Amino acid sequence: MSAGRLAPSPTGAQHLGNARTFLIAFWAARSTGKRLVLRIEDVDSPRVKPWAIEQAIEDLAWLGIDWDEGPVIQTQRLKLYENALDRLINGDLVYPCTCTRKDIEEAGSAPHFDHEPAIYPGTCSGWRNGDPMPDQGAFCWRFRLADHTVEFDDLVLGKNRCVPAEDLGDFPVTQKNGSPSYQLAVVVDDAEMGITEVVRGDDLVASTYRQLELFHALGYQAPTFAHVPLVVGTDGRRLAKRHGDSRLSHYRETGIKPEVIVDWAMQTSGLDPASFDWSDMNRSPVIVDRFPPPA
Repeated sequence: MSAGRLAPSPTGAQHLGNARTFLIAFWAARSTGKRLVLRIEDVDSPRVKPWAIEQAIEDLAWLGIDWDEGPVIQTQRLKLYENALDRLINGDLVYPCTCTRKDIEEAGSAPHFDHEPAIYPGTCSGWRNGDPMPDQGAFCWRFRLADHTVEFDDLVLGKNRCVPAEDLGDFPVTQKNGSPSYQLAVVVDDAEMGITEVVRGDDLVASTYRQLELFHALGYQAPTFAHVPLVVGTDGRRLAKRHGDSRLSHYRETGIKPEVIVDWAMQTSGLDPASFDWSDMNRSPVIVDRFPPPA
């Protein structure tokens, strides 16, 4: 059975832009009878706020979004990620990297995608399985990209292609403390949960190329992707605290009805839940000056 997913990250409160993406994912799944999974992506432990997990669940329910499975908590699934990492190590597809962020910024080349770090220069990539290991806690495992073109056909953006080895560079699949990275965890989860459609913001296109490489390396079937335009402020930057209080909990507490947000999401996306069709999707960023917008 095909499946979609809702995947809030509890690093803070969910905001208006998150709501729009969650609603689109919900409409897309329900329009074709997909199973819908709620997954809490909490492996980024230093930034996770304990209160944000329950609040995200409350926000989704308030919007009228329901799901068939979950919530599934990533930090309760660490063994699955460890097993996947072992497979990558045994296949000589990853290597230990001791470089610091500053090392990479100074030696790496400029990123080819917005919101991306400097391209890793390959400093530690000569390591091969069986070579001496660095001290525990002094390295992350970094995925070794092959020099080839990766393509995918996005339900919103159409055909996309890049050469990840040149345009993105080798990337971490663990943190230096041994925890799995976002990239590894979501690939394992999507595969294990049978996710066939991923709906998320178009700021994650670069991550999609990385994840497609991991799907292939681990022998998993990759899902279909739909990258929807971001909600941005009048300065063109993605919605954040600097644009005012756009937290869903704030709207809830100040008496704004969820229907106002649902109607706004329908109008700005061009999508109708009753006759959902990706070809109707508005492909331009949504600019928010204030919310609710004036009548």
